[in-house]
Amino acid sequence: MNKPRLSFRQLFNMNYGFFGIQFGWGLQLANMSAIYERLGAHPDQVPLLWLAAPMTGLLVQPIIGALSDRTWGRLGRRRPYFLTGAILASIALFIMPTSTSLWMAASLLWVLDASINISMEPFRAFVADKLDTSQRTKGFVMQSLFIGIGASLANALPFILSKLGVAGNTASGIPLSVKYSFQVGAVVFLLAVLWTVVTTSEYPPEDLEAFERWRKEKSGVGALLAEVGEAIRDMPKTMKQLAFVQLFTWLGLFCMWLFFVPATARHVFGATDPQSPLYTQGIEWGGLTFAVYSVICFVVALGLPKVAELTSRKTTHALALVCGAIGLLSVYVIHDRYVLLLTMVGVGIAWASILSMPYAILSSALPPARMGVYMGVFNFFIVMPEIIASLFFGPLTRALFGADNPNTPLYTVMLGGVCMLIAAALVARVHDPEGAVPIDAVLEGDRHEPRARRQSTSSEHVVRARRQSTSSEHVVRARRQSTSSEHVVRARSSY
Repeated sequence: MNKPRLSFRQLFNMNYGFFGIQFGWGLQLANMSAIYERLGAHPDQVPLLWLAAPMTGLLVQPIIGALSDRTWGRLGRRRPYFLTGAILASIALFIMPTSTSLWMAASLLWVLDASINISMEPFRAFVADKLDTSQRTKGFVMQSLFIGIGASLANALPFILSKLGVAGNTASGIPLSVKYSFQVGAVVFLLAVLWTVVTTSEYPPEDLEAFERWRKEKSGVGALLAEVGEAIRDMPKTMKQLAFVQLFTWLGLFCMWLFFVPATARHVFGATDPQSPLYTQGIEWGGLTFAVYSVICFVVALGLPKVAELTSRKTTHALALVCGAIGLLSVYVIHDRYVLLLTMVGVGIAWASILSMPYAILSSALPPARMGVYMGVFNFFIVMPEIIASLFFGPLTRALFGADNPNTPLYTVMLGGVCMLIAAALVARVHDPEGAVPIDAVLEGDRHEPRARRQSTSSEHVVRARRQSTSSEHVVRARRQSTSSEHVVRARSSY
């Protein structure tokens, strides 16, 4: 179908939910390692305590993607999942800072991470559903914009509350500034997602009767898992190439998220006791430092579409990852809290691109009818690095740096910088279609979901049209005339 170009206000509304999602995500990433240490965890135990969340995400993301592909109701296709995830995540956020033990906190993190994934994964497909290919880069960058704003406020909130006079700890030792920040985040998360759900509609299937027949044929757990398996087996070339970029990128990010705040407390503030007031100052400053990279993300996101237009999406992404690597590696030579803020400039540039460019590139290589399941599978390459970090970073850091080495957080942050450099180098291998979805992908998508039936009543007709056209130049001209897959099919059928 022809998708109309959306106004700035419409782009704003459809992506505003990401503000709440990232508010919750930012609180989790900036504070959970410190919460674990407050509850008695040693630094080399922290990665393992993050394990349940990514293991759940590995299952949740592709399944939610496949379910949303075959969903249609009063709330549309993706919005039911935004709302369900937001409700569950808000409950987990509100309870999290009242944790009285490590295992309670780890269990709530599991619920929180799974719930955030339920909300976040369909948002990626939502952008591709709503926007023509010419607006997708702008749509994903708008998500980066809200992610930057949400994370900035979330990361700075404990520091701001502390400066406003909020002092003291819970009975378990968790600072009250952190507790109240999580509970504010619970409200923000839910309200922001509700805004998108209420203000933004979705396009229905082209042929609702055919869609309902297809959904009944594909109902059941077995069909759902089979579809996920097919998506993994049939991944487009571009997606496979981006997978390696994502793997090293997110390894670097998890090195930072897991250890940057403790590294700030130990390396910059000189704190050795996690229960000391100096350590509290360090973790609050570490959260504020994270807010800087989120602000930079917000600013850089405004200019990314223009940079990508002047160079390419690949070049933009590679340069951004190099900036992130420099920021993380430079922590080693910094001992001043104010100079430490500068490290987050490079990380903010990388973060703005990480949240937009890979998805913009990927959406140009995916069949429209299977956008949800493929976006879910693509998130494997975010979850897998978190699993690797959780399982192996503890033993690896003990082997490399020694047990209970106070410099372990610092060295792990630097390891993250090395991972980002590797990711930047791997971008060169990626093929970016830079345009409409290839006709083969359109046909494959049509085989799985009968959405474009008003102009072409069956995928078999399309295949016959392909056989009747022997000139690839005709196809190229037809594709230039329209980025819509329906126009491509009609153009091919005319030869």
